[in-house]
Amino acid sequence: MFAHMPVLKMLRRTACALLAGAALMSTAAAAPAANRDCLTECKPRIGIVSAFGAEADILLEQTQKKRDWKINGNRFTTGELRGNPVVIVLSGVSVVNATMVTQLMMNHFHVERLLMSGIAGGINPANHVGDVIVAESWAMPMEVYWNGDGSLPSPCGAAGDVSCLGVKLATANGKPRPDFKFDTASGAVSSGLFMRDNFVMNASNAPQGEFRFEFQADPEMLALARTLKPALAKCGPKNPSLCVSVQPELRVGGRGVSVGAFMANPGYRAYLYDNLQAQVLDMETGAFAQVAYANRVPFIAFRSLSDLAGGNDFKDVGAFFCSGLAETNEASVTLAFLEAWSRRKQR
Repeated sequence: MFAHMPVLKMLRRTACALLAGAALMSTAAAAPAANRDCLTECKPRIGIVSAFGAEADILLEQTQKKRDWKINGNRFTTGELRGNPVVIVLSGVSVVNATMVTQLMMNHFHVERLLMSGIAGGINPANHVGDVIVAESWAMPMEVYWNGDGSLPSPCGAAGDVSCLGVKLATANGKPRPDFKFDTASGAVSSGLFMRDNFVMNASNAPQGEFRFEFQADPEMLALARTLKPALAKCGPKNPSLCVSVQPELRVGGRGVSVGAFMANPGYRAYLYDNLQAQVLDMETGAFAQVAYANRVPFIAFRSLSDLAGGNDFKDVGAFFCSGLAETNEASVTLAFLEAWSRRKQR
């Protein structure tokens, strides 16, 4: 009996080691779930996304304590900007790029709030080049059901019912929104392009998910944006001799829209204004907003107008392309917001 004591001790030690190993494996298995949103760095930050270099250059120049991270070829820059821990990235132009890069940011960094900063085309003809628009909501109206004519599609029986296909038409006051119509010499011709809601799923609406036409910017961030009084430029830094004739303003409110097309169609611009009262159009923010909603992260977007989307009838259009006015004003509002947000947090 005593001769077997060393064996018993060894068995006990082995059992303890196995239990400890199992506990460690359990902890290790839980760790990725806890850190799922910060695979690279876990400091709480404001995530800032811009579509191309000129939009973010001013922000990056003023960022302190910078560090670059390369993730799948994309450069993410962490640091401090106007008193806020931030991570800044260029998404590249397009709905798809904005979606991929914003989600990549969400996965690799601890992003508590999201901010889109960039330039865009105007929809509301009352706005001007150099104005900065902070929309209350963002939609993607080119997510469509393309019918053969202007009649309401009815593949599932009733007019307007497309549910058997797993999609849903966008509605207003309980009725499907009208399709886009082309203006011709013979009158308006229906395109059959009916707007759809987007399907989105997150932890709060799973497993059914939900259909949404638009995504709301964060009320708290919008309220702060309404208090800002930034000094907006009339002439850009690249060519100070080119100036706009109307003093640019910060305008908070209304709807922004994003489409997967470079807009050069005045008729479609008018359609968006008439049917959605859209203020501004770009190719990224709607997708960025959907990613924010899917991850349950508050967002806001600042977009400075470079031109009137789909037209050459903004006489001040040269002020953007030749002087850098739009990105200057966009950066000014973004920096003013971040400074105010930092002061608010300190209080």
